[in-house]
Parts: sequence; structure tokens; C-alpha cells
Amino acid sequence: MDNISTVEKKYNKWIIILSILIPLTVAALFGVNLKRLGFDVQPLTFLPPIYASVNGLTAVILIAALWAIKNKKVTLHEKLMKTAILCSVVFLIMYVAYHMTSDSTKFGGEGTIRYVYYFILITHIVLSIVVIPFVLITYVRALAQRFDKHRKMARITFPIWLYVAISGVLVYLMISPYYA
Repeated sequence: MDNISTVEKKYNKWIIILSILIPLTVAALFGVNLKRLGFDVQPLTFLPPIYASVNGLTAVILIAALWAIKNKKVTLHEKLMKTAILCSVVFLIMYVAYHMTSDSTKFGGEGTIRYVYYFILITHIVLSIVVIPFVLITYVRALAQRFDKHRKMARITFPIWLYVAISGVLVYLMISPYYA
């Protein structure tokens, strides 16, 4: 086993904390509906197409970042990856805000499309949790300038993150006809 750099050691606790705290916080807040708790809030029903678009933008940015690094445009790659992380954070904030102010929408499709929808939804949710530590570890390895380890981890992180971004858009497109 190789030595872990000082930078990686510095961030390892944060990676663990955030990898646990983010999904738990989202799950807890997902179950909180401010309107049902008596708060006078307007449902943020305009958010789903926006946060779905942010997911789509994240996918485009990830692909652009891959292109940038393949073409040795390291600074561009770094900026794009930071932007992709920011987009994911913005998505998460809007997603939680929507679900805290609005009732969940039930998927109304029937037959095979219902199974397809739930397969995409479940894999999207599971992988969106799994990808958090992968993104953080990959990012910290780049910060630590351990690019061999960064590349190795990015080969796993990239397809998972891209799937999460694209499947988020698909879930929105499939459920959007059923929004009230």
C-alpha cells in the first residue's frame, strides 16, 4: 500500500463525513413538507425543469471536461470539474427545496414503461449516493497532485456521475406529464 499524502489525510475525514451527512440530510429533509407543518410557503413547482436542466448541464460539462483533459487542456478541465461539482450542489439544493414545499408526484405510466421508470429512478438514487465519495476522493487526489491515483479513480467516477446526471434528466422527462 502506498503512502497517503498530507493533503489526502487532511480531507479524508471530510470525505467520510460528507459522504454520510449529505445522503442522510437529503433523506431527512425529503420527508419534511413545510406546508404540512403549518408554514405558509408557496410550492416551488417551477423548480423541476430547472434542476433537470442543471443535471443535463452537468452531463455536458462532464463530457467537455473529459474532452479537455484528453486534449491536455488541464486548466480548462479543472475549471469544468469545479463547475460540475457546483452544478451538482445547486441541483441538490433545488431538489430538496422543491420536495420540502411540494407533494411528491406519482408516476402514472403503466405496463413496461413503469418498470423502466422505476429501474432508472432506483439506479439514479442509489448511484447518486455512491458517487458522492467517488467525486470527493477523485477531486482530493487532484488537489494532492496524485494524478496517477486521480486518473484511476476518475475512470470509475466519471461514468457513474455521468449516468446520475443523464438519468436525472430522464426521470424528470418521464414523470413531467404527471406533475399537477
